[in-house]
Amino acid sequence: MLVAGWTIAALLEGPAYDPATQPISALAASGSAGFWVMTAALAALGVCHMITALGLRPAALPGRVALGAGGAAAFVVALLPPPSSGGSLRHGSAVAVGFTLLAVWPVLAADRRGAAPWGLRPMPSFTATALMFVSAAWFMIEMHYDGADGAAERLVTALQSFWPFVVVASCLRRPREAEEPSR
Repeated sequence: MLVAGWTIAALLEGPAYDPATQPISALAASGSAGFWVMTAALAALGVCHMITALGLRPAALPGRVALGAGGAAAFVVALLPPPSSGGSLRHGSAVAVGFTLLAVWPVLAADRRGAAPWGLRPMPSFTATALMFVSAAWFMIEMHYDGADGAAERLVTALQSFWPFVVVASCLRRPREAEEPSR
């Protein structure tokens, strides 16, 4: 959903928008041609994360709470678009909170029992969290040096949007564990 949103919004924005060097937020900025598409995609992504958190019963409760709160943060990001030029403390704060929550949820959701679905085992969960933090650090570095922050942001948001799908798919492959209540 997020990838489709930024792709369509970038097409509406035209050749003036450079996806490698400009962040996704530029597509959601007030007055941009794809504002409504990007806003809808971010809001829908937030709702999807919240619904996934509610239904992901095999995951540990702290991870589910972090995923749901990360979804709520994505929804807030949609409600607080950045201005057409310059920064926005409110928007940036919501993005930082969302990035952090969506990066820590895999490790908080991990199940240390041996029979856990693959996506909830400690090593894949830790690896997912580490990749999200490394890609977020790359994003921050690129923003600081006016580099390829658009590419870096797309990597971290793609990872954070894809990991819940991986976890759910691994839980569906192990239906017995999917029926166990969360702790």
